[in-house]
Amino acid sequence: MNKKLAIQAAALAAIVSLAGCAAVSPAPDYDAMLQSVLKASFRDQGIAKVDRLKQDASNQACSEAQGKDLADATAKAIEAENLKTVKMPSGGKFIGDWKAGEKLAQDGGGMTWSDKSTANSENGGNCYNCHQLSQAEISYGTIGPSLYNYGKIRGVTDPASAAAKPIVDYTWGKLYNAKAYNACSAMPRFGHAGMLNEKQLQDLMALLLDPKSPVNQ
Repeated sequence: MNKKLAIQAAALAAIVSLAGCAAVSPAPDYDAMLQSVLKASFRDQGIAKVDRLKQDASNQACSEAQGKDLADATAKAIEAENLKTVKMPSGGKFIGDWKAGEKLAQDGGGMTWSDKSTANSENGGNCYNCHQLSQAEISYGTIGPSLYNYGKIRGVTDPASAAAKPIVDYTWGKLYNAKAYNACSAMPRFGHAGMLNEKQLQDLMALLLDPKSPVNQ
């Protein structure tokens, strides 16, 4: 362990020790102390910047809840604010190529310090890290719900039809900014955060909703 890591470990140990000491008065601001340690543990490198540690109001409210459910009014306010950020696709095209969407779902690359910062660079969706999507994939995460038969279960036989529009709009919004529908969702806000571009979102939409996609087989 190098000197810097040793200092950080000692700082964390001190925070834990103080937290268990009832005699300390006034109580230290443990949250501020922890944030200080976190900030000291990271540095700008390549395209990965320390500003990623900064939380917006939505994330901060959820962090302060410390795993407890938010008050209904607070949750609804967060969802309403995030819903305002959702941008519908240009030209009204929601559905792309499910084959490209499948590759994107398998791809966990991007946004690391070693990635090039260019206008043409694209991140992966890493969808299988949290969800089951098809029966063929035997390795997937369970942080999020299974999305297998996502479109089929919802009765989407033609994503371009008027009957499918409510599901199409919801799915686009969920991919673009998940907090628009779940205030403390752990799902990345792919569109809002600029993690995926419009074409990539369209391809993921196809993966979820196209009847020919392995998700709906």
